[in-house]
Amino acid sequence: MTEAVCSSPDERQVAFDSYVVPHLDVMYRVALSLTRNPADAEDLVQDAVLRAYRAIDRFDGRYPRAWLLTIVRNTHYNRTRRRIPFLFRDGESAEAALENLGDHEPSAESVVVDPQFEGVVVDALNDLPEKFRAPVDLVDIHGLSYQETADALGIPIGTVMSRLHRARARIRAHLNTAGFIPGKEMA
Repeated sequence: MTEAVCSSPDERQVAFDSYVVPHLDVMYRVALSLTRNPADAEDLVQDAVLRAYRAIDRFDGRYPRAWLLTIVRNTHYNRTRRRIPFLFRDGESAEAALENLGDHEPSAESVVVDPQFEGVVVDALNDLPEKFRAPVDLVDIHGLSYQETADALGIPIGTVMSRLHRARARIRAHLNTAGFIPGKEMA
């Protein structure tokens, strides 16, 4: 057990400002990757920040980003566990409920990119199992480092690299099957 770092409210605020505030952006990116919905990501970050504030006096000051991303991940898991019993109360099928969880507004990039190619890429990503899709979301889409992704998902960095390799291979295979060959001109 570590010693309490903050003994007064002022010290608590200083610790919060130095350990939590600089990492709000990465917390949001990870939350967005986990929830796949901007409003839910904001709620998740708010809950995680509140938990971090309450626990700041027990934090030893080492590796604040890893500590915060662990709080985000655990908060997300807790929220998801609480929500599961309510998903199927109205007779909705499991598949329909899971499809509705990922709904979000299209980005500006999706309007500009060739719709056929975009559709194939989206299908390829959606066909990935969650354990492969999450590292792709965090590293390739949100720009987190392998270590940040490992911290956010609670897995070793080697597992992140392995899952990324497998996910990218599956995406390439999907693109090849659809007639898109990365790095070559289409006829």
